[in-house]
Amino acid sequence: MIRLALTRTYYAEGVNGQLVHEGKLICETIELPWRNNKRSVSCIPEGQYRIIKRMHPQHGEQLQVINVPNREGILIHPANFAIRELQGCIAPVSKSTSPGKGNYSRVAMERLQNLIYPVLDAGEQVFLVIKSVN
Repeated sequence: MIRLALTRTYYAEGVNGQLVHEGKLICETIELPWRNNKRSVSCIPEGQYRIIKRMHPQHGEQLQVINVPNREGILIHPANFAIRELQGCIAPVSKSTSPGKGNYSRVAMERLQNLIYPVLDAGEQVFLVIKSVN
């Protein structure tokens, strides 16, 4: 089992975070702003969630965040601009450039997959713990 820690900073335009495993930064993240957990327009609530691998017929293997209250279909996928490219999902980025924006998301996604996929393929669990900086 591995546990990833996502520490968020909230802004009106979006959420930026740092995704850490065992004290080491994996990547940064971007998300939609907090809008009371409303589907498609809000980031998900802080808490602990399980990450699983799911197969999509068009997009192949994907990472899905499960057991999110009142939400489903939350993915971790590449995006560089939260407002335009996300609908409640989490996007890994190599570097946050401003609230809800980042760059080199596909590079960051590959780094995350290289950490998580072997663990999931071995039948172990992966957990994501989300909290704010404060």
